[in-house]
Amino acid sequence: MCDTNNTSENRNSISRYKMREQAFILCFEMLFSDTDIDELADNAGDARDEFISDFAIDCAKGVAAHIDEIDAKISENLKSGWKIIRISKVSLALMRLAIYEMLFCDDIPVSVSINEAVELSKKYTVKDDTSFINGVLGSVAKAL
Repeated sequence: MCDTNNTSENRNSISRYKMREQAFILCFEMLFSDTDIDELADNAGDARDEFISDFAIDCAKGVAAHIDEIDAKISENLKSGWKIIRISKVSLALMRLAIYEMLFCDDIPVSVSINEAVELSKKYTVKDDTSFINGVLGSVAKAL
C-alpha cells in the first residue's frame, strides 16, 4: 500500500516529495471535511489541475483508517500538560502522515518519514512548529 513505485502511468512523473506533499494536503483537508478521500482527491486534482498520486490517496486512506492509533501515538509523545487539540491543524496533518508511514509503510525508512515531515513543515508552518514536529516524531521513532 505504501510502495511509491506502484503508481499509474499518468501519475508516475512526480517526485516522491510531491506525492508526500499531496498526501499531506489530503490529510489536512480531511480535518475540515467528512468528504470521502477519493472525492477529496478528485476535487483537489480538479482545483489544481493536476493528478493526485495513488500513493497520496492510499496514504490519506491509511491515515483515516488508523486515525485513533496514530492520534494515540501523538498524545503519548506530547510533553506533560499538552493535548492534541492544542496542535495546529497543519502540524497535526504532517505528524499523522509521518506516523502512518512509520507504523504501516515498511518500505519507507522511519528517518525518511521524519525528514520529509520536517521539510514539509518548513514550507507550511512556522519555525517553532518544525522543532515541535521533529521532537514528537523523534520520540515516536524511539518507541518503535
